Amino acid sequence: MIIFNEGRKFMHKEIADLNGKLIVSCQALETEPLYSSFIMGRMAKAAMEGRACGIRANSVSDIREIKKNVELPVIGIIKRHYADSPVYITPTINEVDELMEVRPEIIAVDATNRLRPGNLTINDFFGQIKEKYPNQLLLADCSTIEEVVCADKLGFDFVGPTLLSYTEESKNLRIDSNDFEILKTILRKVKGKVIAEGNIDTPEKAKRVIELGCYSVVVGSAITRPQLITEKFTDAINLIQR
Repeated sequence: MIIFNEGRKFMHKEIADLNGKLIVSCQALETEPLYSSFIMGRMAKAAMEGRACGIRANSVSDIREIKKNVELPVIGIIKRHYADSPVYITPTINEVDELMEVRPEIIAVDATNRLRPGNLTINDFFGQIKEKYPNQLLLADCSTIEEVVCADKLGFDFVGPTLLSYTEESKNLRIDSNDFEILKTILRKVKGKVIAEGNIDTPEKAKRVIELGCYSVVVGSAITRPQLITEKFTDAINLIQR
């Protein structure tokens, strides 16, 4: 059911239902113990039972399985490495084409100022996507305030500092520094919907970014990567033993 238009395009009710809510990132890399589309589908079901209102997922096979298990909007990505670019989150139109086979409600792409494979800028890539899939909702994964502002001006439906601290330009920054000062600045500078993601690893942090005015918050490793959750406990105990 299409319910509203805020100057960019009509959005579906399930997207509106993400407003002020939690999105859980259900992903596992090939090197991780939970790597399996079946497991990611069950992980998404567990997230839904915990009252998450959306899922972020990587790969066509995972998204297909997740959609069998839950009726929640999905932010879809494909992580793929190319020799001529450091960009790996939905880096080319080929990955967008693949994702359209399973129709995620939102597709997220790396929207940093780094060149994509084939030396495409984010402006070029955004134009490619919109020409081929004009009605597809898009999320810009950025690493700096400037990149978020540029993505917002380009016309992305959602923007966020997903890659903050993961790029050379942002490696010394933290999203939660000074009570989320970076997010506060972003919220002042953009008109689009801000989805907070990246190192938001406690319920208190998730609550805070929604209080500040973010449209939604994505939490991943703190919920869906048990090996990393376990490490926090063991590291704390080992500090006592030392």
